[in-house]
Amino acid sequence: MFPPILPFACAITFAACSFAALHQEVTQDLLDGRDFDYLPLTAGAAGAVLANRLSEDPRTTVLLIEAGSSDFENIKIEVPQDGHELSNTVFDWNFTTVPQPGLNGRALDYPRGHVLGGSTAINLMVYCRGSRDDYDRWANVTADSGWTWDALHKHMLDLDVVTPPVDGHNFSFQFDPTVHGTTGLLNISLPQSLLPIDSITMNASAELSVEFPFNRDYNSGNPLGISWVQSTIFEGARFSSASAFIAPALQRPNLEVVVNTQATKLVPTKAASKTPDIRTVELLNLKTNKTFKATAKNELILSAGAVKSPHLLLLAGIGDASYLSSVGVTPLVNLPDVGQNLQDHVFLPMSWTVSSNDTLDNIRLNASFAAELFEEWNTTRTGPFADGPNNAFGWLRVPDNSSIFSNTTDPSAGPTSAHFEFILADNYVSKVQAAPTEGHFFTIVVDLISPASRGNITLASLDPLDKPVINPNFLSAPIDVDILREGIKAARRFVSAPSFANYIVAEFGDFAAAQSDEELEVFARANGDTVDHVVATVPMGRAGCMEAGCGALNPDLTVKGTKGLRVVDASAFPFIISGHTQAAVYIIAERAADLIKSAKH
Repeated sequence: MFPPILPFACAITFAACSFAALHQEVTQDLLDGRDFDYLPLTAGAAGAVLANRLSEDPRTTVLLIEAGSSDFENIKIEVPQDGHELSNTVFDWNFTTVPQPGLNGRALDYPRGHVLGGSTAINLMVYCRGSRDDYDRWANVTADSGWTWDALHKHMLDLDVVTPPVDGHNFSFQFDPTVHGTTGLLNISLPQSLLPIDSITMNASAELSVEFPFNRDYNSGNPLGISWVQSTIFEGARFSSASAFIAPALQRPNLEVVVNTQATKLVPTKAASKTPDIRTVELLNLKTNKTFKATAKNELILSAGAVKSPHLLLLAGIGDASYLSSVGVTPLVNLPDVGQNLQDHVFLPMSWTVSSNDTLDNIRLNASFAAELFEEWNTTRTGPFADGPNNAFGWLRVPDNSSIFSNTTDPSAGPTSAHFEFILADNYVSKVQAAPTEGHFFTIVVDLISPASRGNITLASLDPLDKPVINPNFLSAPIDVDILREGIKAARRFVSAPSFANYIVAEFGDFAAAQSDEELEVFARANGDTVDHVVATVPMGRAGCMEAGCGALNPDLTVKGTKGLRVVDASAFPFIISGHTQAAVYIIAERAADLIKSAKH
């Protein structure tokens, strides 16, 4: 039997033991007389990796700052099946976009993790590296071969290890072990509780193998096809960056982790010079509202994510000089790309009613059944609650000769990169429509995975506690609508496979009425939402060039036109990957750790 709280809880709650490495708030006593080599801000996927990797050397001191709490082992976070319920909670920054013209003027919830582990503690745990072409495009735009798939592959193998299912079933058919590492700290798992729909979807893949081939492991660099999902789950519970990288390092005397502490201002460390030296940050104790300053001896590292990292840079005067002057910020470094280039995936579900009553809709419709499944998970870490919401995914392309590309450039990175994704769900799914109070469903979520639309992050005010203005600008590029339309048509072809014949009953809701191209566009704009994959708001580019379109970061992730300041998180992507983004952030952080260790300070 598993205990309700997994290992390392004592390090978080101090109930049974106390490690000086974790502090529930920042104090002057912590900062006085301490010289920290590195200050990562904050403790999401990248910050956690950096804190662990940089503190491997006992001579190197690290202070990791997190605005959220240390409650990453809260049971609401740990249950994999409940990942979708963590938005708009205390574990979320609770951001909201501006109204989106491309989505009928709807303002969207924009979840970002506000807890140790960041968004890895509230996401749906999908671990997908993306494609070979995604990373090769990064290398091309930065003129740095170190960002190619081949160069990064060693970091990928260093990161992860696939762990056997708790129930002990043979899972060799679900992945390719040669694609993964054997000693990584990040545990990855395959679905444990196989569902009736799983055999149907896999058989459909075999029946329609030309368009929807089975892919044994989408993390090989070529993700195209239908695959079993790989998730950051260990022994039936969520395995966030806090679990994987922070908890094992908490006993190191050279690592300090501070929670409930928000970075509010980046400050030049030395007197004004031609190249600002920015290694100092103002910190707000969120419990006492007292402000402190901390300075890194070597580097201040922004790992606050694709919303907060550009927010902090803009407040510090690092961004487009004309824009900053117009809103009352004194420009420090003219970097036009800061806060620009925002990219995100679009989430578009479509549902069918089905003949079976054995679907995950029962969790929503039957409270006693849900309670039984939770009890199974709580005592054995098995059953549907031990898996994420979906067991199978597909990454697919529009044919190269499609007419939709006749007047525009293909936005994907290349032939191994998907245009759209299938999330194959054993229940009704929508972020827009209320769930039906009865019935059983099969849903295909078509995600626009190689978008052309670009948005931005700007300032709402000069108060660092005010949330920034977030405009993803969804579906502003016509090709994005075209690709979503092709994805919907592909979903209909998929369920036409013989294996679905006795399972699918009918298309459901507004989806059923959307038949013409015009109607499909109306459906997409009315039902589309975010996949919560915001990236690329402080993009890396070619070294030295500080003009618009050249990127805000050098290829080594240092902020152009500054000293002592680096950005390591999803904001550094020059292009979004054609997969879920957490794996790519982990990969960036692994390489960044090596770059930082080899830098001359």
